[in-house]
Amino acid sequence: MAGGSAIRGSRVGAGPLGENERGDVAPRLTVSYWCANGHETRPAFAVGGEVEVPSTWDCQRCGLPAGTDREAPPEAPRNEPYKTHLAYVKERRSEEDGAALLDEALAALRARRGS
Repeated sequence: MAGGSAIRGSRVGAGPLGENERGDVAPRLTVSYWCANGHETRPAFAVGGEVEVPSTWDCQRCGLPAGTDREAPPEAPRNEPYKTHLAYVKERRSEEDGAALLDEALAALRARRGS
């Protein structure tokens, strides 16, 4: 056990952490964004300069896009379901094309086997 009267969590020469010690805070603008689930997100942006306030922001609670209009939030992005290799093949080929390719491959296989 360490003895002495050391103050935990500070270092030698550290002063108070007030506004007077750190300087003035830059002026900020707080903007409210609402998602489709009704969650409100309020990020702060620096006022002035070259910073533009974005029209959409990701919700901190659910991750959906949020907009500044509470009554008409942006729609959630549409998630495409996972497609298998067979699903992509079926998009490119019809059933007739598949049957013709299968017959051609079976004929070539039988020709190689000699039967």
